[in-house]
Amino acid sequence: MITEEEALSRLTASCATTEYCKSDLSDKMQRWGIAYDAIERVIERLEKEKYIDEERYCRAYINDKFRFAKWGKMKISQSLYLKRISKDLVIKYLSEINREEYLETLSKLLAVKRKSIRANDDYERNNKLIRFAMSRGFEISDIKCCITDCDFED
Repeated sequence: MITEEEALSRLTASCATTEYCKSDLSDKMQRWGIAYDAIERVIERLEKEKYIDEERYCRAYINDKFRFAKWGKMKISQSLYLKRISKDLVIKYLSEINREEYLETLSKLLAVKRKSIRANDDYERNNKLIRFAMSRGFEISDIKCCITDCDFED
């Protein structure tokens, strides 16, 4: 079992290179067997020294998941909920995603996926595309908009 000071030292090194949220660090310290009151003290100190910042984490997480993983807003929101990030923060930073860029990303995903789908007719193909896009966390209204507006090339 590691001490409170050792945990603080390890986490400051980790937080210096990567963004973490409080729940990630709390879970990590619980796995290390650190007492709950010590976990709170370590997290408070990390926040005070600006090693962790929920707003900075939320902004970076949303940006990374949208730009690199091509996740939709619903999946990002759900993931941040599981990390116990404030709903107000999530809404604030999700609204910063450019609408045109969001729809363009979705359209490109659908165009690529469409090439690999085997379907007997357009109805079946569109249903498969809708399920795919929903699994990526995009809203049904945006999906339908992109499916009807997209000029897919075969």
